Amino acid sequence: MTTESSEDIAHLKTLDFPGLMARVDTLRDEYAKAEPFPHIVLENFLRPEVVEAAIGEFPALDAQQWNSYLHANERKFSNTNPSTWGPTLQAVLGDLNSPEFVGFVSQLIGVDYLIADASLEGGGLHQSTRGGFLNMHADFTVHPHKRHWQRRANILLYLNEDWRPEYGGDLELWSTDMKRCVKKVAPVANRVLIFSTNDDSFHGHPEPMTCPEGTFRRSLALYYFTEEVAPSVRSTEYRARPGDGLRSVPIYLDKQVLRGYDWLKRRLDLSDDTAHKLLEMKERIFRKGN
Repeated sequence: MTTESSEDIAHLKTLDFPGLMARVDTLRDEYAKAEPFPHIVLENFLRPEVVEAAIGEFPALDAQQWNSYLHANERKFSNTNPSTWGPTLQAVLGDLNSPEFVGFVSQLIGVDYLIADASLEGGGLHQSTRGGFLNMHADFTVHPHKRHWQRRANILLYLNEDWRPEYGGDLELWSTDMKRCVKKVAPVANRVLIFSTNDDSFHGHPEPMTCPEGTFRRSLALYYFTEEVAPSVRSTEYRARPGDGLRSVPIYLDKQVLRGYDWLKRRLDLSDDTAHKLLEMKERIFRKGN
């Protein structure tokens, strides 16, 4: 057990950049060949003392600090304000958005001139409680407030100690035709998943989690972009699974509402706080009508 404080760790490099770069050629080949779409899982990503401190600093769920995503296609919360994070989490964010690490991701996925998103739009810290879920989807393709930023890659860093299989919450990677689950990634501490943001990179954890009350599925999500003259714009594409039956109806209807919300958000440059309030109002109306 290290005796370094969080403040000390915040001034250190949180992960082994030279070690990652030494393996980048091998990792790039593994990434490109992965099924069902380009991705890679990296274990023991942060230095041991860093991940321990980051987990200890993870902010408690507080309505003042956390945005809610509570609608038919997901149940989770996000925090996109690093000033409310502890120093270790801020240091991890700084390293993952650093030119060195962004350069590593660029080499890994084979896309030049990647841009880190300092605004953490759609990303940041995420956590879900018992019953939380995220339906299968392919992500939005263009940054809502930067119209020429094409989304290229996601990185998910899991920060869950003692996560048990019976809790659920594994991230499922589905075939590009959405016919079958090809791979599951358990959200265990210090595991990172990096994958390409394509029109058909379908992922999610659609079954409500069964973790005990007071246990949370926690992660840090960051997205990387490139600047394009004419990016392909599409909002988040939720899909029902084979066998979802009647559940496919609210999945589809909610997706259509979210497309309208996404259009308004882009046209009116709405903040996340305002957008989430609109989503919550829509959900209350939907529930009242049913």
